[in-house]
Amino acid sequence: MKKQEWKAGNMLYPLPAVLVSVADREGRDNLITVAWAGTVCTNPPMVSISVRPERYSYAMLRETGEFVINLTTEELAFATDYCGVRSGRDGDKFQALGLTREAASKVAAPLLGESPVNLECRVKQVLELGSHHMFVAEVLAVHVDPGLLDERGKLHLDRSRPIVYSHGEYYGLGSMLGTFGYSVKKNKRKKRGR
Repeated sequence: MKKQEWKAGNMLYPLPAVLVSVADREGRDNLITVAWAGTVCTNPPMVSISVRPERYSYAMLRETGEFVINLTTEELAFATDYCGVRSGRDGDKFQALGLTREAASKVAAPLLGESPVNLECRVKQVLELGSHHMFVAEVLAVHVDPGLLDERGKLHLDRSRPIVYSHGEYYGLGSMLGTFGYSVKKNKRKKRGR
């Protein structure tokens, strides 16, 4: 059967569903769910988030140029959805959800204590692209739950049960299928009898 051709649209799914924390200069803060987030550069470490200008958090992002990306988990799925459909104009999401604010080391926005990994970010550029504006930011610090580290210090993010977003739905991740480069690794078994 031939594939259908649809009108142009954003079909790059699934995406990480992250909770972004922001704060203004007076110390008011908010949590916003962002599914349009991604890695931009390795050196310096940079990420991007895209936010609609009418969102409550947008003015805070513009004012301070700082935010924290808080990775989400299956345990945080309800909070992730709530922070995407409720406005910070109507109340304190941290309080409403019983979530923990933790002080960041480089930015004024708080870390989400329940998140397994937090990335403190400072905006380097804002691209006004249309319905969303993209905030390209440098990662200044990363905070990792030590319970996700093995005895050698390797991160096992899968232990946190991260979630992704796809076409209006949240999903947990399945089992690992391979590691980077596994498709081209040479067979290390020695040939016998030669």
